[in-house]
Amino acid sequence: MAVFFGRYQDAMNFRPERFNPIPLAGNSRVKVILACFEPGQFIPVHQPGVDLTLVILQGEGMLIAGEREERIGVGAIAFIPAGEARGLKAESRIVALHVVSPPPTDADHVEVMSKLQQGIWK
Repeated sequence: MAVFFGRYQDAMNFRPERFNPIPLAGNSRVKVILACFEPGQFIPVHQPGVDLTLVILQGEGMLIAGEREERIGVGAIAFIPAGEARGLKAESRIVALHVVSPPPTDADHVEVMSKLQQGIWK
């Protein structure tokens, strides 16, 4: 991907059926995603082999990070190392910046996709 510079508000896009991950930038070392959630939508708890830095730009929800479960809101920042459990559930409309390193593979998404299809958060 090329250089990215812009306002996150211009990239926001919500879907009624599930959270919407919008790729903003990336290369072989990192992937930058804007994740948009309607209330009740979630990324299921999973344990991928990638590091995640998460910044909440809008909204409130529940974050599972390792052994912790925390209510989070605007301005919250979390770093979750590879192999640690993580999941996010929106209580209100959420816009979050996800910085993932290295970029996740299809194998990293198998558990997420399965739980999304089943409607399982935790």
